[in-house]
Amino acid sequence: MAGNSDPLTPRAKLAVTAGKAVAAASRAAGRGSGSVIGGRVALKLDPDLLARLAQNLDCVLVSATNGKTTTTRLIAEALRAAGPVVSNALGANMPAGITSALAGGSDAKFGVIEVDEKYLAGVARDTDPKCIALLNLSRDQLDRAAETRMLAENWREGLAGSKAVVVANADDPLVVWAASSSPNVIWVAAGQMWKDDAWSCPSCGGVMQRPGDDWFCGECGFRRPTPSWALSGDHVLDPHGSAWPIHLQLPGRANKANAASSAAVAAVFGVPPQVALERMYQVQAVAGRYDVVQFEGRDLRLLLAKNPAGWLETFSLIDPPPTPVILSVNARGADGTDTSWLWDVDYTRLTGHPICVIGDRKLDLAVRLEVANQQFQVCENVDQAVQMCPPGRIEVIANYTAFQDLRRRVGN
Repeated sequence: MAGNSDPLTPRAKLAVTAGKAVAAASRAAGRGSGSVIGGRVALKLDPDLLARLAQNLDCVLVSATNGKTTTTRLIAEALRAAGPVVSNALGANMPAGITSALAGGSDAKFGVIEVDEKYLAGVARDTDPKCIALLNLSRDQLDRAAETRMLAENWREGLAGSKAVVVANADDPLVVWAASSSPNVIWVAAGQMWKDDAWSCPSCGGVMQRPGDDWFCGECGFRRPTPSWALSGDHVLDPHGSAWPIHLQLPGRANKANAASSAAVAAVFGVPPQVALERMYQVQAVAGRYDVVQFEGRDLRLLLAKNPAGWLETFSLIDPPPTPVILSVNARGADGTDTSWLWDVDYTRLTGHPICVIGDRKLDLAVRLEVANQQFQVCENVDQAVQMCPPGRIEVIANYTAFQDLRRRVGN
């Protein structure tokens, strides 16, 4: 860590100023937050800008296929107990978006940074993080993301010999294999509901044995490490065996797991579990996720689910039947254009719920629901879908760009 002297060269300052100007122009034109385009311009002017902005910060990087944005937000809240935080809280998680976020935090002590899985090794090189949190790896964006085993390989190579403390999920074999190249790992028993990407051993390809909550490879001996932190019901168990209650406004088991990992990260920075977990209660919604909005006389709860693992977790937290469910799926660039993942989701879990289907790929989803013997109606848009539902609560589950479309339409 450099001292608090100004790390920015004249060129870097120019890059920051230009990036902010471009971002402001983009916002004024109604094209979103402008953070990505602003960051791109800034990095063009100074390719080393991310490293310069990070050198006065104690950084933590958060990467995973599911839960990155929420966990980043929980860690940021926890670390605010120890000093000012700068974070890419809205999920712009590639180098341009990260650079843009850090450029806005001149007085910060901590950088809490969500990182896209494919960029983790590069961002870790640039930011020299104190801590890296690895939550899970599952199939996602099949048309462009590497197969999960290759992503784990990239992490493993990129993190080998890293000085960072790695906080990793002991229940995900792919994450364990990726983190095992690091000299300093803190293992968290955060659970793993979706197991379909880890039936073969990432180390040797042998068949993974899964007795109870344990796992090991019967061929090479690669096995689940002993965790020092654990999620246990509504509590986090710390390395001393103390149980700390989790109080969240966010629903579901997955968010308790995110809180457990976040508490372990906060401890690396000297924030005790009780303080960290109390501060996490402040988080009500994350970039619109879990928000309940009034629309057409109904209460819509907005839930984001981008891949099979995410849909499985989301099904576990919706209200029981006969609560209506609206499903919306797009396949635009940011979603990944391959929708074959729909066949990996167990839609029989929605039995008993009236279902309305919308989005660009509503017919793909309709075929999948037909095969799963679900009762559903295909609708033109969210307005029509909502009108088909009785007054009261509606659970709305959408993938990435479909979720953004919904937020714009229902005023969230």
